[in-house]
Amino acid sequence: MIASMDLNASPLPEDDEEIYERHIEHYSLPEEHVESAVEISRREREERRKKLKRDRPDDHPVHVSQPQVLDHFYQNRNPKFYDKSRLPPGWLDCPSAGQEIGCIIPSKVPLGESFNDCIPPGKRYSFKQVIHQQRVLGRKILLVFVLGLEPLGLVIDLTNTSRYYQTTDLKKEGIKHVKIQCRGRDAVPDNMSVNTFVYEVSQFLLRQKSKKYILVHCTHGHNRTGYMIVHYLMRSQSMSVSQAINFFSEARPPGIYKPDYIDALYTFYHERRPEMVICPPTPEWKRSSDLDLNGEAVPDDDDDGSPIALPENHETDVVLTNDDILGDEIPQDQLQSLRLFCYHTLKLNAGVRGNAQFPGSHPVSLNRDNLQLLRQRYYYATWKADGTRYMMLITVDGCYLIDRSFNFRRVQMRFPCRHPTEGIGDGTHHFTLLDGEMVIDTLPDSQKQERRYLIYDVMALNHTPIIERPFYERWKMLEKEVIEPRNYERHNIYQSRNPYYRYDLEPFRVRRKDFWLLSTVNKVLKEFIPKLSHEADGLIFQGWDDPYVPRTHEGLLKWKYARLNSVDFLFEIGSDDREQLFLFERGRKKLMEGNKVEFRDVPDPPSSFSGKIIECSWDPDEHVWVYMRIRTDKSTPNDINTFWKVMRSIRDNITEEILLNEINEIIQLPMYADRIRIDSKARMHANAARRR
Repeated sequence: MIASMDLNASPLPEDDEEIYERHIEHYSLPEEHVESAVEISRREREERRKKLKRDRPDDHPVHVSQPQVLDHFYQNRNPKFYDKSRLPPGWLDCPSAGQEIGCIIPSKVPLGESFNDCIPPGKRYSFKQVIHQQRVLGRKILLVFVLGLEPLGLVIDLTNTSRYYQTTDLKKEGIKHVKIQCRGRDAVPDNMSVNTFVYEVSQFLLRQKSKKYILVHCTHGHNRTGYMIVHYLMRSQSMSVSQAINFFSEARPPGIYKPDYIDALYTFYHERRPEMVICPPTPEWKRSSDLDLNGEAVPDDDDDGSPIALPENHETDVVLTNDDILGDEIPQDQLQSLRLFCYHTLKLNAGVRGNAQFPGSHPVSLNRDNLQLLRQRYYYATWKADGTRYMMLITVDGCYLIDRSFNFRRVQMRFPCRHPTEGIGDGTHHFTLLDGEMVIDTLPDSQKQERRYLIYDVMALNHTPIIERPFYERWKMLEKEVIEPRNYERHNIYQSRNPYYRYDLEPFRVRRKDFWLLSTVNKVLKEFIPKLSHEADGLIFQGWDDPYVPRTHEGLLKWKYARLNSVDFLFEIGSDDREQLFLFERGRKKLMEGNKVEFRDVPDPPSSFSGKIIECSWDPDEHVWVYMRIRTDKSTPNDINTFWKVMRSIRDNITEEILLNEINEIIQLPMYADRIRIDSKARMHANAARRR
């Protein structure tokens, strides 16, 4: 007895599990020959005749069978048997392509000629046919696993196999082919694949001079294809997840029909899933392939025949550390273009070696010589947080954390623009460059950990560099243009009846770092730092009128508690088992002869640290360096010049008492006394206005 079909049957995982490396192919356009429908029919008949003759010896009886559409049932039950010529389940009755979404056309996978004997007449769908049909319609197509018919066409293939077709026809048409391998079984595409997809589509559309279409396909053109297109819509236009999902479902009915894919989209973009959003039922053409001849569910057809273990969520047990890697990897081409933007914004030369170096401003250690700068220029002070240094680049398609190795990783955050007259504008920041540090706050009552990004500078606002403006202007612009619109929107969302976006689900919180008059340094050291919910190791002195200076800034001063002065070395164990410490000099390793390191209270042997960047503090009694931690955020050691400045600071030994005595004298100078009085009044007025 055949069981009745369950209308809510779970969709069968996509049938294309085969290892395939991501690749990009780009071909020049040869002379064009358009194959007519009659020619296609004639060629297919001839191919069938030749194949029958080739497969069946003349002295054996010939039995001509119809295409075995249900072969996959047997193969699913015997995972070790794998026929590369069998059809994907449900492919025959799945509609070929949807309507265009902008310049994107969602499609099922066109199958190559090796599948012709398995496909009944009128059901074939190949690249040759797509190209021919689109020419008849007069359409110019670019594929994202769809077909392109122009000299600069693009195909983006989201399947997890190479068995469905050869790229020969694409080569003949001069179409660029991009393979983004995404497994379809019980797993949404990973974030790196999403980033690659969005970048490829954006770059193609940016570079084209006349309108061309993009064809995108997975196996059936619904779940993976829809997931990717929704991501692209979210990052290129101002819309909610619900709107983007509806756009896709209208163009490619019934849309995304796997609940996990829909849930993943809402989760990724930190949006609440409205109750009215209902996952569409599995399409009839897919449901019919989900049951075998006995009406039983067909098991997943994984490569190894075993079920996939879904990742478990242990987030509540995770201990946050400064060494955690945040965000998602991005394509190498995108990385290079974003690096160039940073270099141009900071007016740096992007040389062959230089464009891989972190361009952010670095302070120098305070010593008795540069301490005199506090007397010559007007300074403010802030605490030196013991966190992880990051610049941040905000664009319309995402926020990117930039680490000390000058690598970019994407994080999902919202940064709305300020409206000229109201609290918030329609758009989001685009190419706004910030500088700051990531800290981990431990809340005193609950001991709960929270990540917080402390922003202390802004170098570009919406593509406009502002590095030559004085620091006090940049600091005020940071609050007005970046922080206030974000806080305003968050407040309005939380006050609304149906808050759709959840700021609390973002990977970290954001605030502007405070700077204070030099006259408050005593309170900062004695009262503020001891009460911080994260670690601090000293003070930063910022010139109030200074421009932003990339890399080493001799006027940006850091004072650290003596026991915390440190240097970042490259540690290696030589062939003779000798422990060696290296720094950089003119971009090359320099062995620091006579310098030794001790790994105190560390369970791991020294050999486990070989090849790593280690931060070390100085023990003046033993005259050795003492291991503190591995610098996972850095790929190179300190420069030799930084080393000498730290050693000078250690020798000068400017204690807290000496520093406070110096500052008490400095703030009596007319330059400070007058400006402190003016700045104090201005702050009082600003605070009063904020309270109103």
